[in-house]
Amino acid sequence: MGDSDLIAARPPFPDWIAPMAATLTQERFAGGDWSFERKFDGIRLVAFKQGADVRLYSRTRNLQHLPAVTAAIANLPVDDVILDGEMTWDGRTAYHVFDIIWIDGHDVTRLTLTERRALLTALPLAAPLRHVHEIHDAEPWERARREGWEGVIAKRRDAPYETKRSKHWLKMKCELMHDFVVGGFTDPQGTRVGFGALLVGYYEGDDFVFAGKVGTGLDLALLTDLRARFDAAPLAETPFTKAKGLPRVGAHWVRPDIVVQVAFVEWTVHTKLRHSRLLKLRTDILPRDVVRATRESA
Repeated sequence: MGDSDLIAARPPFPDWIAPMAATLTQERFAGGDWSFERKFDGIRLVAFKQGADVRLYSRTRNLQHLPAVTAAIANLPVDDVILDGEMTWDGRTAYHVFDIIWIDGHDVTRLTLTERRALLTALPLAAPLRHVHEIHDAEPWERARREGWEGVIAKRRDAPYETKRSKHWLKMKCELMHDFVVGGFTDPQGTRVGFGALLVGYYEGDDFVFAGKVGTGLDLALLTDLRARFDAAPLAETPFTKAKGLPRVGAHWVRPDIVVQVAFVEWTVHTKLRHSRLLKLRTDILPRDVVRATRESA
């Protein structure tokens, strides 16, 4: 089960343990220190088994009534256990178990993810319980996009289970991609050079509609190059004709000549970009041809 000094000595069985939460990231990376899993689109479910008693709770500690899941957990060959996972109903009911918090009188939250996974793998999960398997793709977020998943979760292999939102678990949501026209920029902050963020939009008939800000995905060379191009094409007034949500201070306007490709998680209820990042400049598209797509590529 792991080093004995990492396992608490027979504490009382807990009534509740807050589930570990992942932190959203816009970065895309892969490496030996990190493990990747599919991000399921369901409800978080923490399962408590103590003898014959089984309790199922949502992330907000609401008791859930799921007879098939309850029966499968009751049949596990352990005296007591706490499991963490995601419940889905995509065609059939499934409880995707991705972590273990407690087993046979032992709190195992201080063990590493690798050690906890070994404990979980040894449990014979029967339907509707399912083990969540590690993804070994070089770019797991691309697999998520291709297969229509919500995203992927990156987890540090050496991290304990923390009952809070943690940067040891990072969620990479599938992104939409869209072209936009640059209509302005904001002042740089702190040590940033060039500018702070791009102000981008798209055409809707004769209107140039403000879509939001793009402040990540820009390296030093691109910040410097774009600022020089902006300084050569300034405008005294905003080119956006539909401009709800534009910054009130620190904004500068440029001729809408530059097209950029942007990745973002979703449109907000106010039709603005959420968690956007620059992918590349587009020199093969005319600015006036950039309109809002009815269905963006995910």
